Amino acid sequence: MSAPVIAIDAMGGDFGPHCIVPACIASLAEHPSLRLILVGLPSVIEPLIAEHPSVDRSRLLVHPASEVIAMDDRPAQVLRGKLDSSMRQALELVRCGTAQACVSAGNTGALMALSRHVLKTLPGVDRPAMVTAIPTLGGSCHLLDLGANIDCSAEHLYQFAVMGAVAAEALGTPNPRVALLNVGTEEIKGNQQVKLAASLLRQARVLNYIGFVEGDGLYRGEADVVVCDGFVGNIVLKASEGLAAMIVARVETLFRSGPAARLVGWLALPLLRRLQNELRPARHNGASFLGLQGIVVKSHGSAGPEGFRMAIRRALAEVGENLPQRLHGRLEHLLL
Repeated sequence: MSAPVIAIDAMGGDFGPHCIVPACIASLAEHPSLRLILVGLPSVIEPLIAEHPSVDRSRLLVHPASEVIAMDDRPAQVLRGKLDSSMRQALELVRCGTAQACVSAGNTGALMALSRHVLKTLPGVDRPAMVTAIPTLGGSCHLLDLGANIDCSAEHLYQFAVMGAVAAEALGTPNPRVALLNVGTEEIKGNQQVKLAASLLRQARVLNYIGFVEGDGLYRGEADVVVCDGFVGNIVLKASEGLAAMIVARVETLFRSGPAARLVGWLALPLLRRLQNELRPARHNGASFLGLQGIVVKSHGSAGPEGFRMAIRRALAEVGENLPQRLHGRLEHLLL
């Protein structure tokens, strides 16, 4: 395989190039064959690159774009205007084959709308879905949708299940267990869409569908792929991030509460640091847009350099597995 090339929306996110440029340089050091194209305002990007004189500029290119999509720009307005935005031009590099993936920390709604417009969806896919891996007792679980599709029909949930299963298998989970997130495990539980989606999955018998899973089962690792609409998925993801931060903070506070606690904390310090590392949101940053004719990874807008580097790593893994091609090859046999 030729050296992977990833287009980076260098102007997106809460911190823009000041976060993204160091993340890209760290990624180049981590992956010796990787090439990156930073898309955005050269007058802003070039001085930040110049702070790292040892970087190999043959592997770090700058592609000019004169406009920036703000976090509060409406997707419909972005589609009609800002034709030279860094986000759109990064996607265009994927469409024309110059790059194999796009990574952006920008406006999620705008990124989804532009991705569908520029790259198009795979045949048979009505809506792309956002998916990421979240930590569980058994390792990790692929959760989708994370907010791209707030209102979903049963057919949409079925498609998400198929795409999530194919992606999980491509990324290293053989015959992944697929479940629908629900308020109970009994067949009578849930709203109409979830019940209908369960019926479709049972009838199709094309996946390793295991039924419903509740929120606590999600973190116990009862399934490898968990499907829900974007409204529920986004709340689950944000609540998980907040809970992880709260647990780490509470543990640190307890270990500082007195001399005995400080001694126990000192003895437990290696384990505490390991827990902190495993629960850090940055370590799990990077949500994929499944169902597109190209690879698009969304980094959290508030992610720092480490988090953005994880999003690049996710994109690189999908490039290595030719994920859109694998999805295309499997979807025509699996979709209704």
